[in-house]
Amino acid sequence: MVKEVLLHVEKGVVFRGKEPSKGFDSSVRNLPSNVTVFPPSSGWDVQTQQMSNSSSISHFLLLPLADTRQLQLLHFCLFLGISLAALLGNGLVISAVACGHHLHSPMFFFLLHLALTDLGSILTTVPKAMHNSLWDTTTISYEGCSVQIFMLVFFLGSELALLTIMCYDRYVSICKPLHYGTLLGSRACAHMAAAAWASAFLNALLNTANTFSLPLCHGNALGQFFCEIPHILKLSCSHSKLRELGLLGFSAFLSFSCFVFIVFSYVQIFRAVLRIPSEQGQHKAFSTCLPHLAVVSLFLSTAAFSHLKPPSISSPSLDLALSVLYSVVPPALNPLIYSLRNQELKDALRKMMTLPFQKN
Repeated sequence: MVKEVLLHVEKGVVFRGKEPSKGFDSSVRNLPSNVTVFPPSSGWDVQTQQMSNSSSISHFLLLPLADTRQLQLLHFCLFLGISLAALLGNGLVISAVACGHHLHSPMFFFLLHLALTDLGSILTTVPKAMHNSLWDTTTISYEGCSVQIFMLVFFLGSELALLTIMCYDRYVSICKPLHYGTLLGSRACAHMAAAAWASAFLNALLNTANTFSLPLCHGNALGQFFCEIPHILKLSCSHSKLRELGLLGFSAFLSFSCFVFIVFSYVQIFRAVLRIPSEQGQHKAFSTCLPHLAVVSLFLSTAAFSHLKPPSISSPSLDLALSVLYSVVPPALNPLIYSLRNQELKDALRKMMTLPFQKN
């Protein structure tokens, strides 16, 4: 009688051997001492044993941005330009709001925090993508991937929370102007900003810890140029991802609630603006709302389409383009969108950039 056994080597490699009824054959008897023989009754599955937990993976393979060296260098230059534009634009917004005393209002206070989240999100994904393109590699360490997921979820969650708060600021400013100082005083603004950052931190911590506690059974190749929770879940064992799917569902519910609140608020805002008798008053009200609406639309539409698109139209090139649109482009465009339509911010930026020349 011949029985099959599983021979497990410490580094996660699984061999199959045969056990004759009267002792092992030579190929099995002469195995090294670090090999453990598991009997058939133990029910070990070869694929599950190969990567039974996350500690067996030391790194992940990211999706390459291009196949040829010339395109890799082109992507490096493109990402370098986008990241420099984001750093310059958001840095100028932060400096202008922090140094301009006439910009110390709730709207610009939250805009400063939004610029900080934009800086954080683009610095989380782009530098590693640039490094991989420049050095022709696709690897990211296990620890680096977990940090990247935590930071990305943290900054994107903070951005959505801040955009929702900024929508509330516009709603109170236009629909309830007499209560603006009471509802959006300095202490209330500080509390709302702290709540946005704290809730995003807790959400990121829970999702990251839960994601990387799952056993991974399907290799280490990610279909994205940065680490992302849905792509990690694709590598996990099917029976162990229900808890993380529940957390993701709760996060999606909170995101959808923010979206509903934003839509409802803008319906009320537009109704109030259209009741303003003077055309100049309508134009002024719209000029404070349109930049925020454009930023919200860009952020939510690209993120939603990237994760909710039908599988029939999914392809690596389309997924890559959409991921760039929602993770890289908004942080670079947000300062431009706000400065184009806001005269106060444009004046502050112009004054700050011309100040060194005036001193000379």
